[in-house]
Amino acid sequence: MRDPLTILTDAFTGFLFGKVETTRLPVRTSTGQAQAVYLPTAAPGLGDSGVIIGREVYSGKGYIYDPFQLYGQQLPAPHWLVLGESGNGKSALEKTYVLRQLRFRDRQVVVLDAQGEDGAGEWNLIAQELGITPIRLDAMAALDHGIRLNPLDPAITTTGQLALLRTIIEVAMGHGLDERSGFALKVAHAYVNETITDRQPVLMDIVEQLRHPEPESALAMNVDLDDVRAWGLDVALVLDRLVDGDLRGMFDGPTTVGIDLDAPLIVFDLSHIDRNSIAMPILMAIVGVWLEHTWIRPDRKKRIFLVEEAWHIINSPFVAQLFQRLLKFGRRLGLSFVAVVHHLSDVVDGAAAKEAAAILKMASTRTVYAQKADEARATGLVLGLPRWAVEIIPTLTPGIAVWDVNGNVQVVKHLVTEAERPLVFTDRAMTENSAASNASDAADAFALGGGELPADMRAAEWEAEQQTALLERQRRFDESSESTVA
Repeated sequence: MRDPLTILTDAFTGFLFGKVETTRLPVRTSTGQAQAVYLPTAAPGLGDSGVIIGREVYSGKGYIYDPFQLYGQQLPAPHWLVLGESGNGKSALEKTYVLRQLRFRDRQVVVLDAQGEDGAGEWNLIAQELGITPIRLDAMAALDHGIRLNPLDPAITTTGQLALLRTIIEVAMGHGLDERSGFALKVAHAYVNETITDRQPVLMDIVEQLRHPEPESALAMNVDLDDVRAWGLDVALVLDRLVDGDLRGMFDGPTTVGIDLDAPLIVFDLSHIDRNSIAMPILMAIVGVWLEHTWIRPDRKKRIFLVEEAWHIINSPFVAQLFQRLLKFGRRLGLSFVAVVHHLSDVVDGAAAKEAAAILKMASTRTVYAQKADEARATGLVLGLPRWAVEIIPTLTPGIAVWDVNGNVQVVKHLVTEAERPLVFTDRAMTENSAASNASDAADAFALGGGELPADMRAAEWEAEQQTALLERQRRFDESSESTVA
């Protein structure tokens, strides 16, 4: 009990100087103990304008993403990189994202479909549902009046044609053109464009001119005609593969009439091409440049260019340079480039490491599905992901991914509706899931449809367990980096 003198002294001091606050000693504790003092919080979302992706796992909030709505505010670039091993939901995410974007009137999508199923591309069902015929690039079908894309199409500028021809040759040769071969190609291309005016020039015209150069070509550089012919021989042999080799029929004639570039969805079916052959990057280069000059127009449409197996682009220095220019050019005209890759090491450790880094830098949105621990650490290092996100990537279940939207990192569960399911899960391995996963997906679709979950389904319990597990991993991480709270 305080003595009267102390009480009188405190009263007099308070009267003169105001109330005196007592000082409490600090309490040392850990974040694991102190977390009970604070209410649960979640990172802010990306707004409510765009397409629904799913739910943020920690908070349960809806997750909405649209690069066109976020561009210039939260996103410096509208391009998107999707990573993850097979069977974790990348394909389902891409397809539902495209279907939901097409609900907007000013959207248009081009897909390079490099994965086949039942003799057709993976996007064949979606194309059929929308009443669209995929553009199937197949050497055997091209010989029987199939689809052709002409690298010398007049719709492509003269500069674009020459750049495309160089890229085709450099990809096939595996190294850049030397000055002499480049000169022979340039001279042959210029001569063909100047002299053939009554029809579309074709690759055979270039090959013939390389084999039999004009005397004027030699005189212009004061060299012997036989030297010009020798300089262009290797180039002619490479182009001959597109004209009379295993790729003949697809690029050695005028562009097929009737390709509808105004359709909401344009699918290039590359599934009949060997994914491990040199033909795939050549195909992607030709399609990319052809689209750059014929599809991307200043008409205020928002365009999405989605590339499956994008490592064929990013892993080739010559093709990557073309697409890097396309990305820079496309940003001004409303183009969002979506690259789908299994592993980041497929591109950052390849021959085109410099070009790959430039393309990755332009991708302000990165979605990472489950990966092995060592791959997750490498991915986190390259993309600059926070430690907690790297720790949970190996433990993610199918359909759940880490989303990094220009530094806004969240864990998101992708939702699929019953109407989308038959179009999205086209692979047997994707549909034969565990009972718990099936129940969860059905619950998600039911929730989006506004119905109530039947009592005999345990999806909510299963998903709650998933969220609890993720929160528990976050708690353990917090405790491992124990801090002091005053």
